[in-house]
Amino acid sequence: MRALTIADSANIILGLQDEIRRSEESRCDHRLHGVLLVAQGLTCPEVAKLLGDAPRSVEYWIGSFEKSGLAGLREGERSGRPGRLGEKQLRGINAALRKAPRDMGLG
Repeated sequence: MRALTIADSANIILGLQDEIRRSEESRCDHRLHGVLLVAQGLTCPEVAKLLGDAPRSVEYWIGSFEKSGLAGLREGERSGRPGRLGEKQLRGINAALRKAPRDMGLG
């Protein structure tokens, strides 16, 4: 069987990662997949590389899961300053990032 490829995979990866980060539910599912892969024998660095996250993040997910079960993978309160950009501005930036530099007037 021949290997399948996705055209423009670099931009597709960015878009998929944006989609995962967009909602609390998809972020929880993402963490759940990470825990599943570790449970199946992959190391935290291997899982991090596959999922596009930092190894420390995967270690944190495992610790939270071991401490609190599935509830440990759900979104909690986040501290820190609120974002400065609005939803419309973020969508514009995401659209620009998916274009070629030339299309944005860059060399």
